[in-house]
Amino acid sequence: MTSPRDDDRFDWHAAERDLNTPDAEVVDLDAARAARNPDPDDEDGGPVLVDSTDAQRSPRFTLDAVRTGQRRPILPAWLRSRSELRDAMRWAVGHLLHTTAYHLTRLPKYTGKLALRAPGGAWRLASGAVRWVFDWEGERLRQATSETRDGELYLKLSRQRDRRVRWRGIVATFTLALSLLGGAAMAWAPTWAQWAVPALLVTLCGLTGQPADKPLLDTAVVVPRVARLTSDVVVRALAVLGIAGISQAIAKQGNRAIAFTAPITRDGPGWRADIDLPPGVTAGDVIERRDRLAAGLTRPLGCVWPEGQPEVHPGRLLLWVGDQDMAATPPKPWPLLKTTGGFDLGRAVPFGTDPRGRVISIELPYTNLLIGSIPGYGKTAATQVPMLAAALDPYAELWCFDFKGTGGLDPLEKVSARYASGQDDDTAEQGLLALRELRKECQRRAAVIKGLPKTVCPDNKVTPELARRKKLGLHWLVVALDEVQELFSHAEFGKEAGDLAEKVIKLGRALGVILVVATQRPDAKSLPTGVSANAGTRFCLRVMGQIENDMILGTSAYKNGIRATMFAKKDKGVGYLVGAADDAQIVRTFYVDGPTAEKITDRARALREAAGTLTGHAIGQAAPTPAARRDTLLDDILTVVPATEAKVWAETLTERLAELNPEAYGDLTRDQLTAALKPYGITTGQVWGTDPTTGKGANRRGVERQHITDAVAERNKRRGDKAA
Repeated sequence: MTSPRDDDRFDWHAAERDLNTPDAEVVDLDAARAARNPDPDDEDGGPVLVDSTDAQRSPRFTLDAVRTGQRRPILPAWLRSRSELRDAMRWAVGHLLHTTAYHLTRLPKYTGKLALRAPGGAWRLASGAVRWVFDWEGERLRQATSETRDGELYLKLSRQRDRRVRWRGIVATFTLALSLLGGAAMAWAPTWAQWAVPALLVTLCGLTGQPADKPLLDTAVVVPRVARLTSDVVVRALAVLGIAGISQAIAKQGNRAIAFTAPITRDGPGWRADIDLPPGVTAGDVIERRDRLAAGLTRPLGCVWPEGQPEVHPGRLLLWVGDQDMAATPPKPWPLLKTTGGFDLGRAVPFGTDPRGRVISIELPYTNLLIGSIPGYGKTAATQVPMLAAALDPYAELWCFDFKGTGGLDPLEKVSARYASGQDDDTAEQGLLALRELRKECQRRAAVIKGLPKTVCPDNKVTPELARRKKLGLHWLVVALDEVQELFSHAEFGKEAGDLAEKVIKLGRALGVILVVATQRPDAKSLPTGVSANAGTRFCLRVMGQIENDMILGTSAYKNGIRATMFAKKDKGVGYLVGAADDAQIVRTFYVDGPTAEKITDRARALREAAGTLTGHAIGQAAPTPAARRDTLLDDILTVVPATEAKVWAETLTERLAELNPEAYGDLTRDQLTAALKPYGITTGQVWGTDPTTGKGANRRGVERQHITDAVAERNKRRGDKAA
């Protein structure tokens, strides 16, 4: 019987026989590895698996990668900007002066504290000196050695103490002798020294006797303690947002799921973090949860400002966390308040500040400004800022129309060539007539520019130099239309006003004509797409939905993370500014109150009087208007079409209207007549008539007199007038 040990014995003879058989194969391990993982530098090495180590290693260093890399600025932003450096120096000097004045006024209090604390401090100094001379700090150790009966260690410590006391006693005696001699010499010292030395001793003793919890100096400036923003804090805040892509990535990869493309650094009065979100998560997903992000960071909502950077990629997030709530930070004064003279509108206009406190400016020439928000969030105040800057340029002409009628632009009335304010039909009509005149003005300016030599106007557009030449009439013409939805949605004037505004906003950019349009209802009817699409600069304060956001800021703005829906109730005056820089900016507009605006326009009026450019409404001259209003069109048609004539051709009707009132209907075409009748529900149809020149009958487009009569009755009923 064989044992288990014998059964488990390896059969070496059988193995040797297998190796000697023809079927045996010896494998070269190095060759096998090379075949499985070919050299990536060898062009004939075959394909590289995507999950292999060679495929996943970082690309090698190349010169092209360095050229396309982003260079970090050598100097911080506040040193590269003259205005920011000036603001920083002004703050530093102000802080120093405030602190100095604060402590100087409390100097008697500090002196009293030092005098009261001096005896205690003197006792601390004396007792400390005695303890040092007699080496009392080692007494406890020496007593401990005596209790342990370690005689040799005790004798060693005693000899050390004797040497210390002997040397320290000599030093103390010498110091005391010098002090006594100095005190005696004070009898012959100058008076100032006799006061200075005791004061110095009292100060020294007072500081020594100061309790640890009661500092001598009061706090001149209370600096809020803000926790440092770290990557762990950011990752923890992003994890609680409830975004599936972030939660799953953090669960698998931990903190490595959130990539920080640059170190978290101080940026102005706050911290800046540049973040790459996990694949599939966009910056907009985080921005729309701004309140939860602030809760995750345990910071006030007004301190947390996430922004997208779609020019990099949709998942790049720029997170700025301020030290103080933006709404609670005292607003900076408008820089133009400090100037005493005029302002050149060819320069950038200070418009507001970003969350970091930096001044953000906009350029009015060669662009048009569109402002929108829900009511009560600073739309009119934002409209007022560029208009006040334009008022300070004595060579710029202002037209101001407030279709809300609350007087938000009233301070500008005294410098405006055209002005109207109200919610009635008269104000809407004045706005329509102004747009007609503006269209004609654009045509005139285009003809003037076309006739100028290339040496004077090489780019075929108004320049700041041409705007100063009075004879050409190419001065900046700035037109403000506040609450413009009241005009564009008007039953009678809205369609024509929208068409005219679209033409002006397209052509006026190079002609020195600037439109500043503000609306609280950005929909297709209240804000024609041709107007919103051609506004080069847009400012959107708080809105409630994606459609309103994109109508003001541009198509796909919401998708790219530029979302004015994230602004909270207290973020008044805060909005997204698009078009003033390469990237969208969060800006809080400068606020100019009513009395201050009156002072600015008083100064602007004086500048215009000195330059001789005060015209129009500002000096009591009524703007030229047609003899007949557009809402008399129906009545004029009934005048030229007798009751015996049931139908009339459109061409015949335009000719009769032109004869009735050449100034109002001289340039009226059939298409314009059709468009003017459409708001009343009147459409043109086939009408049989006789051509007066040929005497032949034919079917042409025309209207029925009964339709006009019905429309007049309906209009009068709506207005509450008596039936005619």
